[in-house]
This record gives sequence, structure tokens and C-alpha cells, in this order.
Amino acid sequence: MILWHATLIAGLLGLAAGSFLNVCVSRWPEDKSVIRPASHCRSCERPLKWWENIPLLSWLALRGRCRTCKAWIGWRHPIVELAVGGLWAYTVWQTLTSTEQQNFAALSHTALLNAVAQLIFLWLLVGLAALDAENFWLPNRLIFPGILLGLLLSLARPALDTYSIGGNFAQWKHATAVSASYWFLGAVVPAAILLAIQLLYRLVRGRPGMGAGDVKLMAALGGWLGLTSLRVALLALVVGVVAAAAYALILVASPAMRGDSKSWLEEKLPFGTFLALGGIVSGLWGVPIVTAYMRWAGF
Repeated sequence: MILWHATLIAGLLGLAAGSFLNVCVSRWPEDKSVIRPASHCRSCERPLKWWENIPLLSWLALRGRCRTCKAWIGWRHPIVELAVGGLWAYTVWQTLTSTEQQNFAALSHTALLNAVAQLIFLWLLVGLAALDAENFWLPNRLIFPGILLGLLLSLARPALDTYSIGGNFAQWKHATAVSASYWFLGAVVPAAILLAIQLLYRLVRGRPGMGAGDVKLMAALGGWLGLTSLRVALLALVVGVVAAAAYALILVASPAMRGDSKSWLEEKLPFGTFLALGGIVSGLWGVPIVTAYMRWAGF
């Protein structure tokens, strides 16, 4: 019962966190406060009632439109709320099922820390994916906290592990050095590969192919995932590239989706959105995917 109750609560909290994230995604590009004014229709500016602010349910009840002016609210709102709610619920379920007892008391301090950090990272990634998809913008206010969180996690995990086994200062120092080096390699290597691709594209095409935000996002992802394995960090990049390529092929096959661009080569791709997707996939299932691939490849 604890497993299902905790998963449900995490999902509900995730819906609420996704609702707040929607406010951030709507207002940050316009450099507006996320606190004031209170939630309102962006078309007629009517303040919303409390029952119009219930995550997901209000959108469904209103059929995605403002109650007054009937302006279309958009699909992004329920998608973001469902994404954060579902990812938070899955994270808690995945964390609890890693123990036979399936309760929080059986978890180590490190496991609890990893779970909390993952919840924050997933919230950041959904926000970055939505912002890049709508505005081709990856703000430092989300990326830099992600980089810092990965670094802090690399320092905190060895301390908790050393404490749990009653280790001494020498053991803590060695474990911290190893963990910090994993974070550094994870942050630098995938980002350097992406930067090299960016420079090569500029050299060949004579124009930038992606922004600096994509490279910084890859550094944040790599630092977080590199704590598990550099291969998992690189998997995020691979998944992002494959997803972006698949989307590009859809643009080739569907000219109507290109907007104002006459050629698919001129169409902008929100690559940060695909990188965020790669980070989510790698963060949740990276280890079994890499393990299965290594076994298949004969390593």
C-alpha cells in the first residue's frame, strides 16, 4: 500500500509542479514575474477562478478554452502537467521497488538523495523541452542550476556513502575525488562532442547549426548522468540526435509542417527539446539500455 500511496502522491505533486512550470514557460520568455499577476487568461486577461487552476482537470473541463473569450489555451499545458506528474510518479515507484520492502525506511540516504535530485532534474528538463519547442530558447536560469545540482550531487553522494559504512576521512576523500571526476568527464566529453559538431556545421554551411544553449544543456545532462556512467551520458546525446533526425525526416515527408520555410534545410529544429528527451530516457532507463547494448555487441 505504501508503494501505491507514495506513487499517487508523487504524481499529484508532479501535476502541481507541472502547473507552476507552465506559468514559468508562459511568462519567462516575456520577462514577466511568475508570482504576479495571478493566473489569468492570456487573451482577455480575466483572472482565473480557483477551480480553473486545477492541474489537468480544469483544462479537460474547459475543453482547452477560456471560459469567457473561448480562446484556445493550447496542448502544452496538459502535456507539461502530465509529463511532470507521470515522471515524478514513475521516479518514486522506481525508487521504492528497488528494495524488497518497498518503503522509504528501507532506502539508503544516497538512494533518497538520488530520487530527490532526479525529481528536480526531470522538472528542469520538461521545462527546457517546452521552452525550446515554443521559443527556441534554453535559459541559463534553468541550465546553470542543473549543472550546479549535478556537481553538488557528486560531492554529497560520497559523503553519505562514507557515513553509512562508517568510513574514515581518507575513504571519503578518495570517493569524493572519483565522484567529482565522473561528474567532470560526464559534463565535458558529451558537451565537447556536441561543440565539435556545432563548429563543423558552421564550417561547412557557413552559419550556426545550433545555439550555445544546446551545448550547456548537454553539459548539465552529462554531469548528472555521468555520475552513473559516461556511457549513460553519451546515450542521452545519441537519443537526442536520433530523435532530432527522425523529426527532420518527418519534415522532409510532410512539407505542410515546415511553416514558412520552403526547404526542410531552412527549418529550425528545437534540438534542446530532443536533448532533454534523451536525458529523460537515459536518466530513467539508461543503465539497462547500455547493459543490453553492451551484451548484444559482445563487450
